[in-house]
Amino acid sequence: MFFTVAASAPLTVLGGGVTTMFAVSGNIGAALGYVLLAAVLAVFATGYAAMSRHVANAGAFYAYIANGLGRAGGVAGSAVALAAYNAIQIGLYGLIGAILAEFLSAKAGLDLAWWAWALIAWALVGLLGVLRIDLNATVLAVLLGLECVVVLIFDAISFTHPASEAVSFAGIDPGNLFTAGFGAVLAFTIASFTGFESGAIYSEEVKDPRRTVARATYIAVAFTGLFYAASAWALTVLTGPENAAKNSAEAGPGVVFGALEQYAGTVVADIANVLFITSVLAALLSFHNGVARYLFALGRERVLPRFLGATSTRSGAPLAGSLVQSALAVVVFLAFAMAGRDPIIDLFTWLSGAAAVGVVLLMTLTSAAVVGFFHGRPGPETLWQRVLAPVLATILLGVVLVMLLINFDALLDPGTASYMKWLLPAIPVVAGALGLVWGFALKSARPEAYARIGRVAEEGLHEPGLHPSPDPERDPRIHAGQR
Repeated sequence: MFFTVAASAPLTVLGGGVTTMFAVSGNIGAALGYVLLAAVLAVFATGYAAMSRHVANAGAFYAYIANGLGRAGGVAGSAVALAAYNAIQIGLYGLIGAILAEFLSAKAGLDLAWWAWALIAWALVGLLGVLRIDLNATVLAVLLGLECVVVLIFDAISFTHPASEAVSFAGIDPGNLFTAGFGAVLAFTIASFTGFESGAIYSEEVKDPRRTVARATYIAVAFTGLFYAASAWALTVLTGPENAAKNSAEAGPGVVFGALEQYAGTVVADIANVLFITSVLAALLSFHNGVARYLFALGRERVLPRFLGATSTRSGAPLAGSLVQSALAVVVFLAFAMAGRDPIIDLFTWLSGAAAVGVVLLMTLTSAAVVGFFHGRPGPETLWQRVLAPVLATILLGVVLVMLLINFDALLDPGTASYMKWLLPAIPVVAGALGLVWGFALKSARPEAYARIGRVAEEGLHEPGLHPSPDPERDPRIHAGQR
């Protein structure tokens, strides 16, 4: 649960996402957008959680789609996942580099370029990525708990210091949500929820995947939906609904941290700024772990080079996948730095927008896969879990995806070239198409690898925990007939 919630970084959502959402959309009822999308994700989680009881695989969406829509479809899903999660993870280096540079320049006089601070964060994330998951979870738990306290302090300040004499309910009036700017609100809320579905990638490392994944997913949806909605509403109460967009456009995160400094003191505001930085670090770590486990699953099943299935002999963590993700990240964000691109307007915004498209596409495909997986398969699941909920989720997520594509320019700076509106969301789509082609190529060129797609973990061909699967030509447990 800590991994899934930390991936969306609550303090980052409030300081960066909520303020930008109000500034861009001008929609004073935007808080309810979180509740609306949480309801859609809860419907998705019904079938997703039901399938998690049958498929425990570090590849998560990859394995789900492979088991429900076919092996080639699973490879396509894995390509979309790698494109999406790498994009958001790498984009976050731009954000953390920028906020570290600004904060430490003001507080400590350390004037370093954003990419230098990004390199320091990169080294820390890379180190934690190859350590045991329980250490990582402990780090995330501490950071998440502290930043949630800060958000609660801001909420308390807002509701006890309303712009008018009484608390305004305009921020949670449905009539104010479904007006101009609704599409932009939807785009930003989707980006805020990115990562909630990541619990399934740890299904091979928990004691009881049949229950743990479902619980973590439902808790993450409920907690983040209500928490973000309450905080977005609190901002409108603090500024006044009519001033939320204007103040957010002028001050950005300063709306939040300025209020903390004014009403809670400089010390609390400084602590909040530090936690803002660590919340981004927590998100970086969460997405890094997710990408590493996808690479591990694909390497183990020979969809990608076999060395990616290597794990650490000490911790059991996906060592090769972690190192490859770190290498890719540093190359990309340093390339942006060398090109002189802005770390937030370009690196962070561009890649997080592309990631949002990829994640919604993945969830849409996964919902359809749930229907295919349970078709003709006996089990204790109800009709709602195996058919009705996943069909409804497929339709709802399809609508969300279309609206996100139509309103994608709402995630971009007005000065961004117009063609980026189509180029950026095309990244995960093109990745999926290439993955589909590679899946069919495996079917004819390497049928033994194709047959294993999405099935290694559930067939028990490896020891408990994260370990590469045995070579069928060498492992004595697999007899000649199985070869």
